[in-house]
Amino acid sequence: MGVNLGILAFFKYFNFFVDSFESMLSGFDGQLDYLHLNIILPVGISFYTFQTMSYTIDIYRGRLKPTKSLLDFAVFVAFFPQLVAGPIERAKHLLPQITSLKSPNRTQIREGVALIVIGLFKKVMIGDASGRLVDRMFGHIEQFSSMEMLMALVLFSVQIYADFSGYSSIARGLAKLLGIELMKNFEQPYLSANITEFWRRWHISLSSWLKDYLYISLGGNRKGEARTYINLMLTMLIGGLWHGASWNFVFWGGLHGIYLAIHKWMLKGKKVGLQPSGIGSPPALVKYLIHASSIYILVLFTWLFFRASDFQTVSIFFSKMINWESSELTFRFVKIAFSFMALTLGIDLIEYYTRSHAFLLKIPLKPIRYGVMLPMFIIVLIYMFQAEPLPFVYFQF
Repeated sequence: MGVNLGILAFFKYFNFFVDSFESMLSGFDGQLDYLHLNIILPVGISFYTFQTMSYTIDIYRGRLKPTKSLLDFAVFVAFFPQLVAGPIERAKHLLPQITSLKSPNRTQIREGVALIVIGLFKKVMIGDASGRLVDRMFGHIEQFSSMEMLMALVLFSVQIYADFSGYSSIARGLAKLLGIELMKNFEQPYLSANITEFWRRWHISLSSWLKDYLYISLGGNRKGEARTYINLMLTMLIGGLWHGASWNFVFWGGLHGIYLAIHKWMLKGKKVGLQPSGIGSPPALVKYLIHASSIYILVLFTWLFFRASDFQTVSIFFSKMINWESSELTFRFVKIAFSFMALTLGIDLIEYYTRSHAFLLKIPLKPIRYGVMLPMFIIVLIYMFQAEPLPFVYFQF
C-alpha cells in the first residue's frame, strides 16, 4: 500500500504540493524553485494504482486469496484494453478470468465488435467533434459571447461523456475478443433524477471503488449523521484530487461532496431507485424531467471547474455570465450544442430501453444489422482520416 501510494504521490502530486507550499510562502518571499522536478507522468498510473490497491486490501480483508502466479498478477495490473483509462477492475472479478483464460465464444465476439463500433462512433463522431469546438472556445474565452461560452460548457459535458464512455466501450469490446468480461463503467448518467443516482451511473468503477475502499473505511454512515457528511466530503475531495494534481479538481470533487451530503440529508433513510423506471403518467414524466434537468444543470456547473485550466478562466466565465453579452452567432452555437446533446441522449435512451450497450445487436434482421454497423464504422474511419483524432480526455489521469 505504501509503495503504491508513494509512487502515485511522487509522479502525480510532487510538483503540485511544491507549488501549493510555495504559494503559501509567497508572502514571506519563500522560493522553492530548486525543488521542482521535470517528471513525466506514466500513462494510466491512477488507474492501475487503484487496481493494485484493491488487490492488496481485498487480501487483507480476507475477501481474496493471493494469486500464486506472478504472470497472472502482472496481466491483471497491466491488462492492456483497460490499462490507461479503466474501468478500474477488481481482482476478484478479473483475476479468475485470467487464471482460467478461455477462447472467446461467438456471443462475446459479436458483442465485442458491436461495442468497439459504438465506442468508436461515440468517441470520434461525438466526443472529438464537440471537443474541437470546446478547445477552441475555452482557449480563447475572451473572444466569445456569454451564450456561446455557456454552449461550450454544454458541449464539454457531451465531450467528456462521449469520450470516456466511448473508451470504456472499446475497452470492453477488445476484452471480449480476448474472452474477458470487464465491468460496465457508465449507465446513462445524464438520465439521473438525483445526484446519488448520477454517481451510481457515472464512472461506476471509480465511484464504487471510492465507496468500498475509502468511504466505508472511514466509517461510512455507521458513526452518526455528522460523521457521514464528513466522510462523504473527504471521499469526494480525494476523488477530485485523484483526477488531477490541481485545485480545480479538488473544488470539483468538493462541490459533488456538498451535493451528495445535501441529498443524503434530504433522503432521511429513503432508498434511491434508478430512473426513468416507474414513469407511467404525464405528471410523473414531467416530475422526472424537472428532476433530471435540475441534476444536469448542477453537474454542468461542476464541469466548469473540471474543464477550466485555472481559476482565472473560471472567473472570466462567471464574469461573462453576469455581464451578459449577445452575439449574431448565438443561435448557431445553440443549435450545435443541442444537436450533440440530443444525439448523446438518443444513444442513452436506446441503451436504456434495449438494456444493452451493444444495442446494435438488437436489430432483428442480420442484413439490416450489419447494414447499420458497417457504414457507422466506415464513417468513423473517413472522419478519422480527415480530422486527426483528439487524445482521450482521461489519458491525462
